[in-house]
Amino acid sequence: MRLRACPHSGPMIETFGRVAIPSKGRVLELGMRILILEDDPWIATDLQAILESDGHEIVDSLSSLDEAYLHLDDEFDCALLDIDVIGGKSFGVAEALAARRIPFVFVSASQPSDLPRTLRQAAFVAKPFEEQTILQSVDHLSLGRLPC
Repeated sequence: MRLRACPHSGPMIETFGRVAIPSKGRVLELGMRILILEDDPWIATDLQAILESDGHEIVDSLSSLDEAYLHLDDEFDCALLDIDVIGGKSFGVAEALAARRIPFVFVSASQPSDLPRTLRQAAFVAKPFEEQTILQSVDHLSLGRLPC
């Protein structure tokens, strides 16, 4: 745990990548607004339950590339992307998110070596995944979203 000072919101407490802002005698933890791209409805439901139970908001759970491209301009903090989804591979969506400076994690049964060279530095969680691994990957992304 460490205390950070932020000119926008005052002191913040950071623990394991999660950020909390002391406010009027209580601590407000900032959850992420997350977009999920996953074509398997069971896995999408699992991801949503894991993330919501940890205080995050799922803005949408999409199954196809066409849907994902329509929602790229929605307001969300990060995305979880399966690689093989309805309509093809999600590499174009990942590149569009990177261009918008929106962090993402690949959550896939594919291999990291299957990623194009331009995306090989992206976060990657292998399926089947552990709940804690998903939460840690999102917490890691949250470090980059602070205004300070």
